[in-house]
Amino acid sequence: MDRAFLVGAPDRELSKRLVDEHLEELSRLTDTAGGKVVGKLVQRLEHPHPRFFVGEGKAHQLADAVKESEADLVVFDEDLSPAQGKNLEDLLGVRVIDRSELILDIFATRARSKEARMQVELAQLEYLLPRLRRMWSHLSRIRGGIGLRGPGETQLETDRRLIGTRIGELRRKLRDVAKARAVQRKSREGTYRVALVGYTNAGKSSLLRALSGSELFVEDRLFATLDSATRTVPIGSGHEALITDTVGFIRKLPHDLVASFRSTLEEAGEADLLLHVIDAAHSDWEEHYEVVNAVLADLGLDEHDRVLVYNKTDRLTHAEEEALRERIRALEPLPAVFVSAFDQKSLDALRDTIRARLVARLAHVLVEVPVADGETIATLYREGEVVDRVDGDVTVALTARVPVALVGRLSQREGVHVEEVA
Repeated sequence: MDRAFLVGAPDRELSKRLVDEHLEELSRLTDTAGGKVVGKLVQRLEHPHPRFFVGEGKAHQLADAVKESEADLVVFDEDLSPAQGKNLEDLLGVRVIDRSELILDIFATRARSKEARMQVELAQLEYLLPRLRRMWSHLSRIRGGIGLRGPGETQLETDRRLIGTRIGELRRKLRDVAKARAVQRKSREGTYRVALVGYTNAGKSSLLRALSGSELFVEDRLFATLDSATRTVPIGSGHEALITDTVGFIRKLPHDLVASFRSTLEEAGEADLLLHVIDAAHSDWEEHYEVVNAVLADLGLDEHDRVLVYNKTDRLTHAEEEALRERIRALEPLPAVFVSAFDQKSLDALRDTIRARLVARLAHVLVEVPVADGETIATLYREGEVVDRVDGDVTVALTARVPVALVGRLSQREGVHVEEVA
């Protein structure tokens, strides 16, 4: 287990509470990665130092603290340039990584599916490429060695060429995966799709497990699950929704990682409804809320139909929940639901909210179907909500609420007449 020394270098204007919160989050990330925190150091900065990020005097103070604590790893909460990382390693005599590298390492150990592993590897290689001069020795495990180096080619150039080739290969494979995902999404047309989005450890997987009744891996750690999971969830009145759990977001999520996971996050873009899950019991939920909003905006999803889901309300007192509701009314016009994965009544309220959104998108139609066309009648009952039925000698008239996609399919069937009801 690595003995990690944490370094925070926040802006001078950041409040002490947020400074402490950010360093605590870095500590949890280190724990998730399998490290043991043995010390912390903070220096507020107006501008990063070009050589060490922190000031030169603080860097030497850090060197003494690292030696005293017998740390073998230093983790910065800020992103370091390749030169800053090299200078710090030379001064401290131990490995130095930044927040992005730590998150990438966690993703590498947590990814389970083949797609997630490819996405993480691509992000790691793109992060590594500009840092090869400092980190080339780590690549000895993937180098082919004899026979791969051209005449006069340096080891650094060889590594760059190999990584460039591998990046191109991964991008091609992920494009193929994206095409397969698009085919899967097309096959789900006509089904109401919901995506759970939110800060890491907000309880998305716990909610999906509670709503669907299926077994999903759940752990009280940052980035406990990376692989998206989709489950069919009954939402009442004969309706069902396909709900997908997406990868959690976090403050300063590495850009390369967002880019690599874009095909997975497209599941959210294709959803009819986004459920933005927020840990209501977290002291810093408002910053988490803003972080998720920023990532959604970056993905072009900020105008998507969305409902805020304040989770883990079982951890709040009645007075705390009332104060939270007042704060939300002043903060955000979006509809909000308060839930706990352990409170069935609150889960029923969430199902009602999803169903109301679904019904609002349905077309209200009158469909006349030949009596003998049992398949079309069954389709209306299976994919829509039949509110009235009149049986005649030749036809059956059904008034129903159905998905818009189904209206087009019904209109193409022989002998079936469809008209919208005001």
